[in-house]
Amino acid sequence: MEIKIIKTPPEKLKPKPKDESQLGFGKIFTDHFFNMKYKNGKGWHDPVIEPYRPLQLDPTAMCLHYAQEIFEGLKAYRGKDGAIFLFRPTENIKRMNASAERMCMPAIDENVFLDALKKLVILEKDWIPHSAGASLYIRPTMIATEAALGVHPADEYLFFIVVGPVGAYYPEGFSPTKIFVSEKYVRAAAGGTGFTKAGGNYAASLYASRIAANMGYTQVLWLDARENKFVEEVGTSNIFFLIGDELITPALTGTILPGVTRNSVIQMARHFGIKVAERQLPIDDVITASQKGTLKEVFASGTAAIVSPVGQIYFRGKEYLINNGKTGPLAEKLYNEILQIQYGLKEDEFGWRVKIHG
Repeated sequence: MEIKIIKTPPEKLKPKPKDESQLGFGKIFTDHFFNMKYKNGKGWHDPVIEPYRPLQLDPTAMCLHYAQEIFEGLKAYRGKDGAIFLFRPTENIKRMNASAERMCMPAIDENVFLDALKKLVILEKDWIPHSAGASLYIRPTMIATEAALGVHPADEYLFFIVVGPVGAYYPEGFSPTKIFVSEKYVRAAAGGTGFTKAGGNYAASLYASRIAANMGYTQVLWLDARENKFVEEVGTSNIFFLIGDELITPALTGTILPGVTRNSVIQMARHFGIKVAERQLPIDDVITASQKGTLKEVFASGTAAIVSPVGQIYFRGKEYLINNGKTGPLAEKLYNEILQIQYGLKEDEFGWRVKIHG
């Protein structure tokens, strides 16, 4: 499938940010985006990279009514001598197709997806920040566009990719965050769509997240929906606990997102010789370990922040300090190792880095 490229006229190009320390996250987008359409009986068609513009949807487009909407998140990194890298992009593509299957949406050919992603990033390469830690965020999205109000899987879809320069995800930077354990609200239930990157999962998280933020906490630590007992995710990230000499993260049982960074952390930690367990972990065990002094570190993992250390947990009216509120050595080591691989600053023993330019 050949991708048509329509370039923005030079006089209409947007000014690029001058101060990369003020980039923030998800506020600035580039001059072009990729899109292609799908129709039952015809398949995917008309792939094009064109000038960035608003989408035009019918008021009854089914994504607006029945939440057939999925997305992904990954980044492009500027390395030395103009090199541009992606980090495990095929894993994001596979995960998006898994999300599509669960949401009764059409799969996208992996080669077409990757080709579109590469072509768009290379076209917008001048937007990739030069400063350390900054990158070009990539947001592939699929929405149902059929104009209908009957409840059924749509017959028409739009797949698009937008990109934009980003700085540090958390305003605090790489320093410990404070998390709030929610017992009243849940993110996802067994048998549901918790393992997908569907927009509805994130909408369901907003209310509890606002409560946590109003109390001074950065993120919500979600518990399972069935027993309200086992830890699952933190905010929009996977979660890890170093208890004694064992690094524990919740198992992929269908209620949490199979994070690409999560998988990278697991592989790297095992490469370091650390015992890693993927299993259910009761919140009571976490609190007990904190009280006994065996809870050494807690950190989240995700594309945006890579590794985000947790310095404090709030549970049932009490605050529990972790590693004296400081970043732990394992979190710092994982963060630095993955970051250096992403930017081409060290050898990639795992084969994760994909060079697409330079």
